[in-house]
Amino acid sequence: MHTKTQLVAGLTAALIATFAQAHEYEPLLKAKKYAEAEKAIAAKLAIEPNNPDALVAKTDLILIEAKDNRLDEAVKIAEQCINTNPKSSDCHEALGNVLGTKAIKGGVMSALSYVGKIKDSFKKAVELNPNNFSARSSLLQFYLQAPSLAGGSTSKAKDLIVDTIKVSPAAGALLQANFDAADDNYQRAMNAALAVNTNGNEELGKIQRSVLSNVGHMLINEKKYADADKVFSEIAQRFPDSSIGSFGLGKNLQEQGKQRESIPQFEKSINIDPSGAAFYRLAKAQQAIGEKAKAISNFEKSISFRPELPKKMRSDAEDQIKNLKG
Repeated sequence: MHTKTQLVAGLTAALIATFAQAHEYEPLLKAKKYAEAEKAIAAKLAIEPNNPDALVAKTDLILIEAKDNRLDEAVKIAEQCINTNPKSSDCHEALGNVLGTKAIKGGVMSALSYVGKIKDSFKKAVELNPNNFSARSSLLQFYLQAPSLAGGSTSKAKDLIVDTIKVSPAAGALLQANFDAADDNYQRAMNAALAVNTNGNEELGKIQRSVLSNVGHMLINEKKYADADKVFSEIAQRFPDSSIGSFGLGKNLQEQGKQRESIPQFEKSINIDPSGAAFYRLAKAQQAIGEKAKAISNFEKSISFRPELPKKMRSDAEDQIKNLKG
């Protein structure tokens, strides 16, 4: 039986791969050229105030930069997008993403207050565009993680998978792998996700990376390190431009106590795509092997990075800096 806390966790999982949707501003967001993206979006909206791509990109930018003080603004932007472009699947998905983020940031009670609108937003996005696979993935996570009283349903999740297979066998297989992972059938989920050929479809590639990453981290949590190594090695090989594989390989080694061996993987992850979590884990490894100065530097980088670290991780980083400097 799902708990309220699981609902928040599920919403987090649902949003992993949904930011930076397929619009003309995505390359700038992917390259972390946020100032350029914001300027380009503003220029477009000055000419076309209700341009759906620009409005969606503006919500994406707020979410990616983790600007919590602008979430209410992001909701209004997404609602404007829907009101002026009611047939836009991306606008409805954007609202689901923003409300999901508000729910996560606000905690359990906040999640429960937004849950209906989140589900309806993703459902409408799928209805308007059956090929919106990121919205399908988010809707599946909702069905799997939400309590039944809030709209969660295993049977609806299965129905969604069947419907998705009709539209795209590859997308359906990825959703099935997600279903299997949620059901703790990690081996089946891993094999199914690895077997999918996305044929260069970037949206399906994102979902595949997300599914494999989720499975890999679950395997680490279950201490199935050999299987986790296989998953993250495959990610690193298939998606060399993504940091997910090297970060996962580093974490897998670190959780086994292999701190020194994990360092090159975290450094590679940072070189590909820096993140607060990678700086944090690199610092933990350096601290463990006595590289004090490097550890302090990377802990400091982790807490100054945007998007911000989760509160618990950030608090620990701050404590470790004090201890190392003391």
